Amino acid sequence: MTDIVGFGIDRVARNADRVTARWPVLRLENLDTDLPLPPEAVPVTAAALSTPPANSWLPFTGDLDLRAAIADLLVDRTGHHYDPAEEIVVTSGGTEAALDCLLATIDPGDEVVLGDPTYAGLVNRVRLVGGVPRFAPYRVVGGEWRLDLDALRAAVGPATRALLLMSPSMPSGAVLDEEEWRAVCDLCRERDLLLVYDGAMERLLFDGRPFVHPVREPGMAERTLVIGSLSKEFRMIGWRVGWVAGPRSLVEHVGWAHVYNTTTPVGIARAAATAVLRGDHTHVTAAAAELQRRRDTILTGLAGLPLVRPAGGWSLLLDTVAMGVDPAEASRRLLRDGAVAATAMTGWGDAVAARHIRFVFSAEPVDRLATLPERLAAAGLR
Repeated sequence: MTDIVGFGIDRVARNADRVTARWPVLRLENLDTDLPLPPEAVPVTAAALSTPPANSWLPFTGDLDLRAAIADLLVDRTGHHYDPAEEIVVTSGGTEAALDCLLATIDPGDEVVLGDPTYAGLVNRVRLVGGVPRFAPYRVVGGEWRLDLDALRAAVGPATRALLLMSPSMPSGAVLDEEEWRAVCDLCRERDLLLVYDGAMERLLFDGRPFVHPVREPGMAERTLVIGSLSKEFRMIGWRVGWVAGPRSLVEHVGWAHVYNTTTPVGIARAAATAVLRGDHTHVTAAAAELQRRRDTILTGLAGLPLVRPAGGWSLLLDTVAMGVDPAEASRRLLRDGAVAATAMTGWGDAVAARHIRFVFSAEPVDRLATLPERLAAAGLR
């Protein structure tokens, strides 16, 4: 466990609970959200509580009706039909899904290429299975993140087994465009690589950006494991429902990794998950619009600081090194003097991540986010 390190969120959250200041603490450290739940979530969960299926171990890899609902969602997004019985596994959230994918496909010493920055939970899951994380940096181009395609190609070596990518990516909000996805898919085909794609935020896009899915690229359905979740796009964090879809030859092994990891997804959540996936998804569009308003509030209030504009998701990064302040010190000062809980990105990738702190804007309304300039000034960061 020597290389398995914490990601800072827990420490910042614990300290935030102890702060007494002239402001209420602005909680920007964690991916909780105050956005409304899908309309079906609570009533269907309540109705299912006393039913036998909600209190059963079975099916180990998820109710067939839920898997069919996931398949219907994915055929619309990917153009590919996944067999619910053989090519989809329901997991206890998207992060368990990621671990199952890695357990099923990565041997000790295999290299996995991730973006820099990326979610520290993904980096450390690669390490947990004995894999070696390698990083391809995102660069700031025109005020937004762009994947360095030359560096991506250079990061792939003889021991590389897979690419593990998100879009929108945590923590940066980077969204891969059509050119970037085409380059990623070309590399996978040329080097016979697996793509593990975490699409948990894929419809949380800003500024009218088009939705692009890598499985639509020729030859990618048979070499891609697609991770999904109700926790972000659908805001159902507490339900802990995620999934993996992919070719039968891989998903069978993912399913066994899942079974011997948690046995069954959360029983009381499965009926609600099915209803939400089969319901009207206009609430996702509304959530994305509200997240964009919050992003814009921060960007306007902190104009002139080295922030990078996210293209989707629900967090953004501030380069405190460019301001002459170490990210860990910036995080401490923000909490102590500005009552802002924000996490330093140490361990969330490599050299790019290490320059930044993260502001999560999913749990704070616009009026509270508008107090950020005064708070940063109090912390000596403005």
